[in-house]
This record gives sequence, C-alpha cells and structure tokens, in this order.
Amino acid sequence: MSIPSLKDLLSEGVSGRGVLVRSDLNVPLDFDTGEITDPGRIAASVPTLKGLIEAGARVVVAAHLGRPKDGPDPKLSLAPVAAALAEQLGRHVQLAGDVVGADALARAEGLTDGDILLLENVRFDPRETSKDDGERLALARQLAELVGPTGAFVSDGFGVVHRKQASVYDIATLLPHYAGTLVAEEIRVLEQLTSSTTRPYAVVLGGSKVSDKLGVIESLATRADSIVIGGGMCFTFLAAQGLSVGKSLLETEMVDTCRRLLDTYVDVLRLPMDIVVAEKFAADSPPHTVPVDAIPGDLIGLDIGPGSVERFAALLSNAETIFWNGPMGVFEFPAFAAGTKGVADAIAAATGKGAFSVVGGGDSAAAVRALGIPEGDFSHISTGGGASLEYLEGKTLPGIEVLGRPQPSGGDA
Repeated sequence: MSIPSLKDLLSEGVSGRGVLVRSDLNVPLDFDTGEITDPGRIAASVPTLKGLIEAGARVVVAAHLGRPKDGPDPKLSLAPVAAALAEQLGRHVQLAGDVVGADALARAEGLTDGDILLLENVRFDPRETSKDDGERLALARQLAELVGPTGAFVSDGFGVVHRKQASVYDIATLLPHYAGTLVAEEIRVLEQLTSSTTRPYAVVLGGSKVSDKLGVIESLATRADSIVIGGGMCFTFLAAQGLSVGKSLLETEMVDTCRRLLDTYVDVLRLPMDIVVAEKFAADSPPHTVPVDAIPGDLIGLDIGPGSVERFAALLSNAETIFWNGPMGVFEFPAFAAGTKGVADAIAAATGKGAFSVVGGGDSAAAVRALGIPEGDFSHISTGGGASLEYLEGKTLPGIEVLGRPQPSGGDA
C-alpha cells in the first residue's frame, strides 16, 4: 500500500494553506499539580509540526487527552500540553476554547503563515468516538472547515490509528491526506518487524493482562524464536502451570488459554524463575525474592526476580531482532523496578552489538525515560502501544488503511 507522505505535501507547497494535523499528545498528567510526568509524545510530535510551520503552513492541531465521559472536563484540558508544546517548538501555541465551536473557528480564520493552533481536547466532542458514521462525519466536516477549501490533513498520531474516529479516519475521507513523519516511521519499523525480520527474533511482553496481549502472542509465537513473559500477566501463566501465585494479579478466565499456549508453544514461551513479592501494592512495602513455585499465599508479586533477569538477559544477548512491549514489574516503585531496568539494559546492550530493537510504546517507553536509560540506546521507541500490537497481530488499522485510499476531490469536504 502506497501512502502519501509529509514530504509529498511539502513538495506540493503549503505556504498560506491550512493543514489539520492529528497528533498524539495524550501524555500522563499529575492531576494534583497539572504537571506532565512524561512529555515523550509531545517531543515526538515536533518534527512534523516544525516542518509544516517552517514551510509557511497555517497549522491546526487536533489531539485528545484521557477519556472524558460527559463532555468537557477541566481536568483533561489541553492547556498544559499547549504550554509544553510551545516550549518544544520555541513559539507561541494558541489553544482554542472549544473543538470546532466559535472560538476555534475564529482563531483558525485568524491564523497567518507559520502560526499554530491547538484545538481543545477533541474527545470533549462525543462525536469523535461515536459508533455512528454520520455523527463522526459531521464532526470531520467541521474540522475540515477550520483549514478551508485548500486544506490538507496530516496523520501523525500513531497511538490512535487503530481507532475509527472522526479526527483519525473520517477526516481523511474529506481532505487530501498524508502520513506525518512519526506515522511513516512507525509503519516502516513495524513492516520490518513483520516482513524482513533478522533471526534470532526475541519478543519481550509484560504489563498486567494476558487478555491484552493474547492476539500478539498467538501471532508472533509462530515467527519469534522466543517470547519472554513478565509483568502482571506472568502470574496467569504460572497459575496455568499449577503454581500458587498468592495475591498476585490473576485473570482466572484466561488460565485455560494460557495452558493451551504453553502446550502449543512450549519451545517459544519463557517464564520467570523467581519473583519479587511484598505484603501490599505500595512503594514502601519491603520486597522479598522467592522462587516461582514458592510464592506465599498472603503476598503479591510486583516484579520479576534477579535470576529471571539474568536468564532473560542471556537469551536477549543472542537476539538480532527484539520487540518489547510492557514493563516487567511495577517500575514506578523503586523497590520493584529492577526487573524492568535489567531487561531494558539487556535490550540496549544487544542493540549496541547490532541488534534491531523496538520498544512498543506506552508504559515501556515511559519506563525507559523514568529509569534514565538513553532513548538512543534502542533502535526505535514507538508512541503507540495498542496500535503497534494490533499491527503485529495483522489487523487492519483504520487510520492507516484510509491513508492508502485515493485522494478525495476538492468538493468532498
């Protein structure tokens, strides 16, 4: 599938034209202080925005934050994001007081070449995520009006391309559409993971739920040489082996599925050999390391143990391709961060020896930054956890599929 790129749009010329950019600015916030705790996605959005601004485009950015339930929620305003984006770009970023209302329209009409306007949280308008095609299209038409009859659309929020939403999918049916720098790079990397993978190929999966990763496990188990399982999801696999997991996270409805996976892919799946446990889920709860077959009934597992890290690191040291999605433990608590850091360091070391490594977005990317590991130690850090997984599962991503369609004619908007 051939997808027009930002380079194509810039070669056509954007000076004086309105360009709507769908960015992924869904950053974690400390709601008590309003502080952005991980600005990674904001930094990742800068190259596309800067390229358009410097070429004289009148840029309108659509993005979301969190999952507002009943319309506008002051806690989920993009105001702190606008300030952080302005700092990254080195120029003023206007923030509209609404999504497609009077303020957004007035500000968009007032843009001059090289200006940038951030719309308020696009999910404040319930049509953005509506299952009704007509409702989403109506919002998309209003978004298109903000950039005028010569406007264009740039998709640069990879973290949302697996969603059929107005600012992701429907808008691309109305305006000439292009993949931004970030989306184009994500597609290139994921194609490399699925089509031209150099062996040995190791996959590292963590996070809390097996149900979230089931599809990617089944898809990659036939292509990867090994799949390392850590995080909260490992306890459902351990339970499937007949082991007691104490008070650890357990998806009882997934135990039979995990047993089937272990039977089918016995030569591929790799589980921890020891676990760091504690009395409660708390940063100050004293840690203890126990073998996986000796987890006390009154304790909870919060990280993989040092023996598991050593075993996994040895396996990763021989890999030529590595995909990592999901932390090995509760890395936010220092006492339970060693598993995630140890595996991350092993992946970084393999990368330094020439392996191609992809960190699959979300919590994994946040962990890399929180643990002080240089991002340059990995080949690629994705901004889209769910989108990456669905791509690797072989699913069609609506926000990517629509970019491959013929360009709409001028009257479509």
